[in-house]
Amino acid sequence: MKKKVLATILTAALVITAVGCGGSTADNGTGNDTAQTETADNSKNDESTENGTEGSEGDANADAAEDSEKSEGTKILKTAASFAYPSLDVHKEYYGWYTSIYGVSEALFKMNESMEAAPCLAKDASVEGSVWTITLNDGVAFSNNNPLTAEMVIKNLQRVAEVNERFSYLADFDMAAVDDKTLTIDTKEVYPTLKNDLASPELGMIDLDSTTDFDNDPVCTGPFVITKFQPEGDVEVAKNDNYWGGDVKLDGAIFYYMQEDDPKLLAMQSGEIDCYNSVSSAALSVYEQEPENYNVVSIPGARLQFYILNENTLDDAVREAINLTVDKDKIAEYLSGTVSPAVGPFSTNAVYGKVTVPAVDTDKAKELLEADGYTLGSDGIYEKDGQKLSINIKYYAARSLDTLALLIQEQLKAVGIDSVLGVEEDPDSTYIANSDFDLALYCMIADKSGDPLYFIESTLKDGAYYDCGGFDDEHCEELIGELKYETDTAKRAELANEIVQIAIDDNAFGYVGLFNNTTVLRPGVSGFAENIPFDFYGIDAETEIQ
Repeated sequence: MKKKVLATILTAALVITAVGCGGSTADNGTGNDTAQTETADNSKNDESTENGTEGSEGDANADAAEDSEKSEGTKILKTAASFAYPSLDVHKEYYGWYTSIYGVSEALFKMNESMEAAPCLAKDASVEGSVWTITLNDGVAFSNNNPLTAEMVIKNLQRVAEVNERFSYLADFDMAAVDDKTLTIDTKEVYPTLKNDLASPELGMIDLDSTTDFDNDPVCTGPFVITKFQPEGDVEVAKNDNYWGGDVKLDGAIFYYMQEDDPKLLAMQSGEIDCYNSVSSAALSVYEQEPENYNVVSIPGARLQFYILNENTLDDAVREAINLTVDKDKIAEYLSGTVSPAVGPFSTNAVYGKVTVPAVDTDKAKELLEADGYTLGSDGIYEKDGQKLSINIKYYAARSLDTLALLIQEQLKAVGIDSVLGVEEDPDSTYIANSDFDLALYCMIADKSGDPLYFIESTLKDGAYYDCGGFDDEHCEELIGELKYETDTAKRAELANEIVQIAIDDNAFGYVGLFNNTTVLRPGVSGFAENIPFDFYGIDAETEIQ
């Protein structure tokens, strides 16, 4: 009933305001999140799809008639892009995320639905010691029909190292072409995750010899080519008739720049767009009322809501009581389908996401507190030695963490744990840096490339950036050391699960929710990366309108 009322109100408001697809570039509450830095010197990494350069949104209403004519008799997909960038240079900044979304650029490997680096331009990769051998797929060519050679791959990787500081480490590797289709990369020391790195969209291949305008018209290998590029605005692509990977089902696509949620909803309702992702909870409630008109696909993504428990200020019993009380299922329900309850930091579909957590048990939580010497006061709050049990919860107001803070506060109070909320604009320079918290809320991409090492080293390794709650386990350190150099995929998963389980059993963290990748499509539209948990894919050769 609540969703039905919300849908009616929202639809009525949209009809009254008659807002077109173009309009204000005001922040919609998901962008410009200054508190999403992942590391002190890599502050942009978690924001690659959040802080796109602002500009005027695509005026889909004004162009609707033209688009209708353009798509008559052809298959032109019309969609909305939440962010727009000033350049199409695949290798710079995070521009490669969007050239990948547009279906223009491809990397050597591609992350699949199982969060694995699957073959793309390369058909396989093998490693012996520190030397990787990469073999290219047969017939791979750029849109101008020039073949992709091993030498060109090396030139691309070297260019990425020069123009993108996040990949500067590639310059330290020795690369050599064995023949036109084979290259070797010597990482100097064992580097098990190179294949995952090579799936990064910023490592998409460009014909460096033929491209004359990297910002506006890169020559790439993807199933589509750029036909119209408005910097910080709309983008149009057409089928690459020379696509090496076979038939391309669409004739083209138009990406309207719409940063705000309401214009996307209106455009979807009016038929001006066929699909889009990152659907808001308000729009989701509208679409769910008309399943015959909208196909909604929602899968757990890789962006994690979690909290850190300070072992220097909270004893074992209190931390365990907190984790037995926080009900992530109810939190996910309250957030209306925008998140899925987390078990650990990674999707349970991943082989390294197989951990367990105790079920919510508030009676046991109370028993633990009372066994620890706490008694329930007349006000319903536990106390010991004349001191009330009150914890300091820190958060920043983005990624629904403000809502999480209130919900957790309410749940804890119900079992007798009081709390005081403190909001910070930048957690990295405040409570993450100085450990001034009992419970610290945070949100970050936990699984960046289908491998667990990044998140584990960032949060569980002694002295790590997010190891600010005092977690320290000698066996865990040994296992992390093994994980760093382990090359067997199954063994890596086994190690990762054991490491994360140690932290769970120690009640050092609480993993609350994984943001869902929610996509809405018209009936008959498919293949818009709706089943892939990563943010950097959109259309490809299999995208279809029936």
